[in-house]
Amino acid sequence: MATKQKIMIVDDDNNIAELISLYLVKECFETLIVNDGESAISSFESFAPNLILLDLMLPGMDGYQVCREIRMKSNVPIIMLSAKGEVFDKVLGLELGADDYMEKPFDSKELVARVKAVLRRFKPSPDTEMAEQIKLVEYPDLSVNQTNYSVVYHGRNVDMPPKELELLYFLASSPNHVFTREQLLDQIWGYEYIGDTRTVDVHIKRLREKIKDHESWRIATIWGIGYKFEVRA
Repeated sequence: MATKQKIMIVDDDNNIAELISLYLVKECFETLIVNDGESAISSFESFAPNLILLDLMLPGMDGYQVCREIRMKSNVPIIMLSAKGEVFDKVLGLELGADDYMEKPFDSKELVARVKAVLRRFKPSPDTEMAEQIKLVEYPDLSVNQTNYSVVYHGRNVDMPPKELELLYFLASSPNHVFTREQLLDQIWGYEYIGDTRTVDVHIKRLREKIKDHESWRIATIWGIGYKFEVRA
């Protein structure tokens, strides 16, 4: 028997939430109702919803903040519900990571249709899902796994601080692609990082001390530009 898809309904108006739940249950969805943002965050892991219906006007933590928190750890579809119909509110919700936005009051049948439409769009294949879960690159005598933060070189585990491993993984994920120091600084340390491009040079030096050039690959310096993970044919 097929597993029911699960919808978490986050709304402080329990009457509206119950009505939404009734329509979704009729369509063979499993639902969970929570009435505030904190409960939504705490219930997210245990319930593991396939989609979240998220009201914006919540007591305490509002819907925007809930969306922000969820997006830090998951790309689960989110449809925002709000009496606010201004373009600014819609744009802000979508920029924070919502997949759709509906104004209250709404037609229950339209809501169910939008839920189904968003779920249809969000159906990664098992292979894609696995690729997103496991961040792994492999070359002869080298394996870099950013999911469990491990590096295996010539059959031995190599201890590496997180930023060194992230830098190695990023370069090795795009073989023969040249990155400037500024691009690497932005990608690994973030655009808000207060530092200079010598940080990249120091980390490359440390990587080379631990990962020597291989006959099939190496970390190459492109003078005056930056670095690349060079794979030899």
